[in-house]
Amino acid sequence: MKPPREKRRDARPRPNAAGRDRRRSGDAAPSHGLGSAPAATRPNPEAAQAVKPRARRSGTLPAETVPLILEVTPNEDYALLDSGSGEKLERYGPYRIVRPEGQAIWARALPEADWNDVDAIFTGDTDEEGMGRWRFPKAVLGETWPMRHDGIDYLGRFTSFRHVGVFPEQASHWSQMDALIRGAGRQVRVLNLFGYTGIASLVAARAGAEVTHVDASKKAIGWARENQEVARLGDRPIRWICEDAKKFAEREERRGSRYDIVLLDPPAYGRGPKGEVWQLFEDLPDMVDLARSILTDRPLAVVLTAYSIRASFFAIHALMRDSFAGMGGRVESGELVIREKAAGRALSTSLFSRWVGA
Repeated sequence: MKPPREKRRDARPRPNAAGRDRRRSGDAAPSHGLGSAPAATRPNPEAAQAVKPRARRSGTLPAETVPLILEVTPNEDYALLDSGSGEKLERYGPYRIVRPEGQAIWARALPEADWNDVDAIFTGDTDEEGMGRWRFPKAVLGETWPMRHDGIDYLGRFTSFRHVGVFPEQASHWSQMDALIRGAGRQVRVLNLFGYTGIASLVAARAGAEVTHVDASKKAIGWARENQEVARLGDRPIRWICEDAKKFAEREERRGSRYDIVLLDPPAYGRGPKGEVWQLFEDLPDMVDLARSILTDRPLAVVLTAYSIRASFFAIHALMRDSFAGMGGRVESGELVIREKAAGRALSTSLFSRWVGA
């Protein structure tokens, strides 16, 4: 996958284009993923009132870049071929797939014949024979199938929640992380919280980092470990930990364990393996503060991605700048988008904010 292009835009940003439907806490089945979540608006008053007052950190705020649009374009591994009428037509390697996309409110650019010439369609129907909610117009495909990102092999899955185990827009963050690790000139430790199927962990490990991958779902951890073997990276140092992400970070802080890069990709709502409840607007401020607390004395980055939340990226941008006051560096915030091949339209998938050290 070619490195994504970065575009700065002067136009006023629109509210968050919502994204995924997957639960990173408690189940491998996604619940805040690419798809049909409505376009976001500002948080509702009830959510705002639930947040406890917090003391601001002192110090000069980091420099800022807003809005920053990180863009993934079509390549041999993945392409958004077309979109419209509430759906998207994608290509993963040789396979063409149709899935729901609530934000695609425009008309399709390709003719109906192109949309019918596909290998898998997510229908949403219940299949009593166990394959879930997919239809295979050509030949029945197995539950798992080979995929690749930038030379890293891994397994896709036709899950009953319309997801396939990878979120291509994240390539923007993966490319930056790879460069930071390779350019550090020293051993780098990466903590991947809410790690899901592990593609980010594999990218970091291939670049030479020691990786700790945390997810509350045993199924997701099993899938991620399987991906490590498929990628032929079994000899790379990756710790796979099934635990509530916040509890793990709190324990690492007490132990004095420190990391150079922390990845945060939390759900809007989720549950941990012991019934822990995650509410993004309530828990994210503490989570970001914890991420700062477990950084080394030569930190490289903290990357936050937020899907399916009713907020502008300015909300998480302000949170990140306040949280990293006195640390120097820069906070860059905006949206992750995928550039469509057929008509060149940009499909926004999520908000992000990342602090990058000086």
